[in-house]
Amino acid sequence: MVAQMLEQIEDALSDWPALAHQVLKTLGVSQVAYVPDAGHRKLIELCQADPAMRAIPLTTEEEGVGLAAGAWLGGERAVLLMQSSGVGNCPNMLAMMKSCGFPFLTLVTMRGDWGEFNPWQLPMGQTTAATLELAGCAVYRAETPDAVAPAFEAAGRLAFDAGAMAAVLIAQKLIGTKSFKD
Repeated sequence: MVAQMLEQIEDALSDWPALAHQVLKTLGVSQVAYVPDAGHRKLIELCQADPAMRAIPLTTEEEGVGLAAGAWLGGERAVLLMQSSGVGNCPNMLAMMKSCGFPFLTLVTMRGDWGEFNPWQLPMGQTTAATLELAGCAVYRAETPDAVAPAFEAAGRLAFDAGAMAAVLIAQKLIGTKSFKD
């Protein structure tokens, strides 16, 4: 009974990646940088299948910040998909974005909060928003599936229209908790 209920909840929450993909198209994003992450899996697959987008796997998140700068200088728009633990790799690169006035948009799947089992995820998960804010990013949070697209679009407009840095944090309860058994 509980497993069936959890499966129904998971199915109901699974459309946010499709909505986020539509927002990327609306914003004219053509480069999607990502460090492989189960929370972003469906969105990454949608971007890989989209002929108008180039999905670019990275080895570290800070590479994605540099990629976003290069995309902007080349006349294109980029987004960085990362997990909250990867935010800790980015402050020096975000300082460059702020100093140079480059727009920056990131979609961050959260770990270290809702039902987290891995103690290594707690420190960055609990300080992700503050780290991004200290670096000069506006931070939006999406706690429900229907909040993802509006938050992502607002962040994208802020980034690309106002030349700012913006992040959307996707709540861990939206992507589901993980275990070492998964």
